[in-house]
Amino acid sequence: MIEELAVVVKIENHQVWVESGQAGACGGCRQKASCTTDVFGSVLKKKPVPVDSDMHLKSGDQVIVAIDENLLLRASLLLYMVPIIALFTGAGIADWLLENNARYAELWIAGSALLSFLLSLWLINKAQHLLILNYYARPVVVKKV
Repeated sequence: MIEELAVVVKIENHQVWVESGQAGACGGCRQKASCTTDVFGSVLKKKPVPVDSDMHLKSGDQVIVAIDENLLLRASLLLYMVPIIALFTGAGIADWLLENNARYAELWIAGSALLSFLLSLWLINKAQHLLILNYYARPVVVKKV
């Protein structure tokens, strides 16, 4: 699990909203690009984020928020690798189907690649809603500090 310190901002309808509790020290650190301390920080400090919690919390409580790194890795592979593979597959299929001297062959290949890329993004979006991936990918409150 990847963990981050956060502060409870509000509680509405059995839903806990948190903001990043990360101190400003990360701003001046030279290792910021490769450090995993501020994993949620870029998302959490911009706005309050809903998280799941079974604990009794109140506004101002400091909590540890976590997300499963395996799930994060699988989501990254799905969102980055599948569209790229679809792009090259679409271009390859169009190149295979077209004759060598076909008129505007390069345009058809580029169009096919773009179409397969956009189709893969649309299918990923539909699969996410169908499989309720956004529910399972939500961070959870692990403990109260």
